[in-house]
Amino acid sequence: MNRRECMAGMGAIALLSTARASAHGAPATLAPLLPSWTAWKAAYLQPDGRIVDAFSEGASHSESQGYGLYLSVLFDDAEAFRAIYGWTEGNLALRNDGLLAWRWRPDTVPNVPDMNNASDGDIFYAWALMKGADQFDMPDCRGRAATIVAGIVRACLPPVPAFSGQRLLLPGADGFVRTDGTIYNPSYWMPQLMSELAMFFGAPGLQRAVDDGLARLSELAATGLAPDWMLATPQGWAAPPAGFSANAGYEAMRVPLYLCLSGLSAHPMVARFHDAYVTTGTQGVGTATVFDVQTGAALERSPDMGYAALAGLTACGAAQDAALSIPLFTTDQPYYPATLHLFVLIAQLQRFPQCQPI
Repeated sequence: MNRRECMAGMGAIALLSTARASAHGAPATLAPLLPSWTAWKAAYLQPDGRIVDAFSEGASHSESQGYGLYLSVLFDDAEAFRAIYGWTEGNLALRNDGLLAWRWRPDTVPNVPDMNNASDGDIFYAWALMKGADQFDMPDCRGRAATIVAGIVRACLPPVPAFSGQRLLLPGADGFVRTDGTIYNPSYWMPQLMSELAMFFGAPGLQRAVDDGLARLSELAATGLAPDWMLATPQGWAAPPAGFSANAGYEAMRVPLYLCLSGLSAHPMVARFHDAYVTTGTQGVGTATVFDVQTGAALERSPDMGYAALAGLTACGAAQDAALSIPLFTTDQPYYPATLHLFVLIAQLQRFPQCQPI
């Protein structure tokens, strides 16, 4: 279920203004991004509601469906919301606990060969359903979101070995609690969405996972970058098992993004990533996408603009009042960096108006 391995080579989000852009119905704060949202849909969203990651052999993931549903709420796009919701329920809502199967493949029979879930996809999906229930007059979505939250609390929040009472969000319900320890992925923790779900559905365990996750990220920032994967053992934290990246790469790059979207740009991990991007910025072609966790050395680079946008966002967050720039949105890149790019521009408009796209 290590979704980014196949791509080798490749607190509080601001509440949206109630003011609407009259021509499209999107929040006025996001009106400048309507062309970008339209372009994103044309490039990656099929009419039936499936979001296609061509770089991953045309697969769709609960993450991509959750991201798409989240974006449709932010842009007040009822048509996209209904399409994405319908396809996801028909093709990934296959588990008995209400969580989503993590991947749908067009080239296999069955299309979902692995029934495990991915908790980050579930979080984005549940948050969008919670918001969309009222926004799009679909009250049944609220109950569906409640089922997902209950499933996450039941299956994905076990105690952390060696850290009495702590809770961290598991990457999935199955296969991550092992005899040698528990495997975690820090980029699955989206603070604001988890906090809002915890408050709305009365799930204190989910809020505890937010608080403990932020504390853990602070501890990691004291010595280096957040890794893609890590292992909690009865003796403490250790490197993840073979097959799981211990670098800060395509997974971990989302950590500073989620912190900035959640209004937590002062978190020390944002500064850590900013320093790594600055240090490696002139050392090769393209933006660093994989770092050594301890040294910050660039192990891999990419020309895709979404990754450059992430670097720009960490500069905005770390510099606070400085007038900095980030790249303009383009779909001339795969689904994943394009989606992160759009997230960056949303964070820029909501949190860092002094940082202008170029």
